[in-house]
Amino acid sequence: MKRLILYSVVVGACLGLSVGTWAMNDPPSAADDDAQLEFLAHHWQEPIPPQGKPPAHFSSIEASLDPENCAVCHRTQYEDWSSSLHSKSMGPGVIGQTMELIHNDPKTALLCYSCHAPLAEQQEKVLKKDAPPSKFKRKRHFSVTPPDAPGIWGNAAQQFKTHRAFSASLQQKGLSCAGCHVRGHQRFGPPKRDGSLENSLPAVQLPHGGAVRTAAFERAEFCKGCHQFEPNGAALDGKLLENTYNEWKEGPYAREGKTCQSCHMPERRHLWRGIHNAETVKQGVSVRFSLDKERYRIGEQVHAEISLVNTGVGHNFPTYVTPKIVVRWELVDADGTQVNESVQEERIGREVTLDLTQELFDTRIAPGQSRTVRYVRTIDRIGLTLRASVIVIPDDFYIRFYDAVLPNVKVKEVRVLLEQAIREGRARSFPLFTKDVAVS
Repeated sequence: MKRLILYSVVVGACLGLSVGTWAMNDPPSAADDDAQLEFLAHHWQEPIPPQGKPPAHFSSIEASLDPENCAVCHRTQYEDWSSSLHSKSMGPGVIGQTMELIHNDPKTALLCYSCHAPLAEQQEKVLKKDAPPSKFKRKRHFSVTPPDAPGIWGNAAQQFKTHRAFSASLQQKGLSCAGCHVRGHQRFGPPKRDGSLENSLPAVQLPHGGAVRTAAFERAEFCKGCHQFEPNGAALDGKLLENTYNEWKEGPYAREGKTCQSCHMPERRHLWRGIHNAETVKQGVSVRFSLDKERYRIGEQVHAEISLVNTGVGHNFPTYVTPKIVVRWELVDADGTQVNESVQEERIGREVTLDLTQELFDTRIAPGQSRTVRYVRTIDRIGLTLRASVIVIPDDFYIRFYDAVLPNVKVKEVRVLLEQAIREGRARSFPLFTKDVAVS
């Protein structure tokens, strides 16, 4: 189970879907570009250093890392975030997998936290100062490494110590406001809406000393750390398991200046809606249904097609191994009873084995491309209805993975959490398209 859990947590990035029309006004100069990338490299260093002691003049609200305290002044952003998957990145599935790992194999658990709960204050363990840096250096883009690999993992648990600043309540809030906006108690954010970088008042007159503003927050690279593996990261058939940033970069949206934020944060909303949101998917993917004729006689064959067209997604649809799209066909009689052997299903996505060692198929749809699923069946009676549907299963991989590992889970609390994760994953599935057509 431990090995399978490691494979699953590597598949922990939030999955997105790009839909929108906003574009950057002007590309940065070469000097600005270098400065922004340098800022991001420092901003997302791993692990994110502890905030340390807050300035003496800070109030309790200013010194807090709790999102609820950010809401005192940033209510709209807080409410958006609360409804997003970022606020739920430490859900029951991740907690259920890491609650034992943090004690027995903290290196693996901390790799999960690097995206799901990136603040040092959200992590129970920290690397000891005298731990060999070359051996235990953490990477935001990491590879799948079996926990029994010789010379790599060793006695990893001995290289970590309890983190005194750990907050269990803050950990449960996942990728919080501070995860992106606070470093050393200094606030950071994007330029003002008019493009300016200066605070309106002197820092001493502003809550928490104002904010350092940089256009780096508007770059796709800001999201890259959790949505793109490095070139030497985990891959199958020569393709990285997490490749969303590269898919965007090689597609039309990058050329048009549309970034991740253009589609997932329109009007700077902190919603990050993607494949879990039906309306977002409908904006990015069109579904076309066709029949070769309206009515069929007994003995004739019905020929039907459904085409999915990636009309507005800035990367592959779906982008990652976790979600799947199921195109389903069936015939039902006048009583609504399913006709035997009439069901046909085709899964669209990138299907891999649960241990991430083999790719089974890759039928994802690139930007501007389409995929057609055909259905052919003989009509054997009158009164039949063809029922066609397209179902989105955002958490497909996790549902199947947790189902597979549950029989081997011995700890009751872990089992309860994984069962909850399965229920929540199934509840997130939704129909993208449904159609009933009388055919005989």
